[in-house]
Amino acid sequence: MQKARVVGQGIATVKHPSMQGWKLLLVQPLTPNEEADGEPLLAVDCLGAGTSDYVIISNDGAAARELVGSKNSPVRWTVLGVCD
Repeated sequence: MQKARVVGQGIATVKHPSMQGWKLLLVQPLTPNEEADGEPLLAVDCLGAGTSDYVIISNDGAAARELVGSKNSPVRWTVLGVCD
């Protein structure tokens, strides 16, 4: 798990079938000092986070595939929570 900031939304005209109906967010992972930690990532969101929100993300691919209901899904990152 890692803290990240939502920097935008992902929009795709063609998605893997398992990703249909899921909101995609572009999130910037952060260090403990809230500095950028690497490149932004694409994460699946079911919580309704918006741009500039701080979120908790996970790279547990197995849990992400279970969330979307497909063992063959390319989903890797998921939003686990929105920080107050």
